[in-house]
Amino acid sequence: MADSHAPASSEKPGAASPAPAVTRAAAVLDALAASATGRLTLSDLSREVGIPKSSTSNLLLALEEARLISRQGAEFTLGRKLVELGAAYLGRMDEVQEFYRYCEQASVLSRETVRIAMLDGSNVIYLARYEGHPAVRLTSNIGDKMPVSLCAVGKALIARLNWHDIDEMFPDDAELPVLTPKSLRTGAELKAQLKEIREQGFAFEDEESTTGVVCLAVSVPTRGAHGPSLGLSVTALKATYTPEQGSQIVKELQEPGPFPGQPHGIEGHPLLAVTQILKLLPAVQDAVLCSA
Repeated sequence: MADSHAPASSEKPGAASPAPAVTRAAAVLDALAASATGRLTLSDLSREVGIPKSSTSNLLLALEEARLISRQGAEFTLGRKLVELGAAYLGRMDEVQEFYRYCEQASVLSRETVRIAMLDGSNVIYLARYEGHPAVRLTSNIGDKMPVSLCAVGKALIARLNWHDIDEMFPDDAELPVLTPKSLRTGAELKAQLKEIREQGFAFEDEESTTGVVCLAVSVPTRGAHGPSLGLSVTALKATYTPEQGSQIVKELQEPGPFPGQPHGIEGHPLLAVTQILKLLPAVQDAVLCSA
């Protein structure tokens, strides 16, 4: 799902861009992605982009010719070309390919539903899903965004940033999106949790995004200095989760174990980290893996 919590900008898309048409085209795609129905009319898009209908019409025609959008009567939707582009992007990410290969071969993961997420500003984006048999249906899809403050994997990833960047992104009085009564509400509350995450080496979410659900998450290293920041999480029903279970999970995550060509410890092999967590949850039939 698109991130409905992102603040709207009062500046028209493309106003200060070196290539305004490209910026406005991107704004059209963003608007369609954020739409609850996935469909918008010319008038809707003109209003979203902030330019006259005539200019919007020309923009939509060009996007339609490029198969980036599709016309259905008087409405427009995202086009199939975007699926091809997204698949090409993910196909070139070694971490995602490793994710799928490992899931297929792992005795536990091959029977589970697994998520991997990437940090994108103040959100996480869900990159890939491996569905075990039978698959567990999750509410989020590949490409969906979630504010970092609402999910364990987001907090695990943001905790890796330096404090200057964290302070700029989340001032103490910043108002955070809220989904449940336990959601964090201010930047100060978030930063207090981030300090704990840095000390513990993992993130824990207690019904902050979904009532009745708890999550443990870890950030994982990637290849190269400029690789994406990736994270994985394990989710369990609050009714079946125990502090003892959590202690076991943390212990397994922190136990060292050498892997050729990787840093020492489970953190050096993200998929093994998830496997170790899952081995501790065999009795939790309703437990699922998600990007929370």
